Amino acid sequence: MKLKFNEVGFIFDLDGVIVDTAVLHYKAWRRLANSLGFDFYKVRNEELKGVGRMDSLDKILSWGGITMTQEQKLQAAERKNEWYGELITHLGPKDALPGAINFLEKCADKGIAIALGSASKNAMPVLNSLEITDYFDIIVDGHSTTKNKPDPEVFLKGASGLNLVPSLCAVFEDAAVGIEAACLAGMTAIGIGKKENLPKANQVYCCLAEANMDTILDLIALNHM
Repeated sequence: MKLKFNEVGFIFDLDGVIVDTAVLHYKAWRRLANSLGFDFYKVRNEELKGVGRMDSLDKILSWGGITMTQEQKLQAAERKNEWYGELITHLGPKDALPGAINFLEKCADKGIAIALGSASKNAMPVLNSLEITDYFDIIVDGHSTTKNKPDPEVFLKGASGLNLVPSLCAVFEDAAVGIEAACLAGMTAIGIGKKENLPKANQVYCCLAEANMDTILDLIALNHM
């Protein structure tokens, strides 16, 4: 089956695919940990990749051996979010990952339906800072989902918002849990990063600058058969 570009949808994760805000999350989470009397480092921060805010907080508290009530957790998460919000105001188009904005431009030119599928509750401010909000036909973020990846909810909502069946969508993800979510959704999983870290992906590119649209279209066609 030969598909046309205007018959498919591309669903993008945000962090690690379009922009790397991981270091900003790390700085904000580390500031929170420091305020609670302990520290953690970047190698530990890798465990938070693709994990939602409250689950990340639970991990960090466990590292520090700290117990909180649910109300205290909500307050702590809000403090972290305020600090992160201060950091993302300094982002601009120059902070997009290699080829990301150009790839979005090509998608739009070819008539590909474009969605954001991110667990982040700060997706809109980041997109606005990068000046790329208008490329997206629909934005599904932490405000419109209740389940964290690898649950496929965020991607299924993206496909629904694009009025496409899941098999006609490709997901671009840098985290193993995100790739798993894409597979569970019945979508083509495109990994961004290192192949050894994303073994379940249908195709892996180091960044969007290297992504081949024709190859991805063929992979979607195979998945849709």
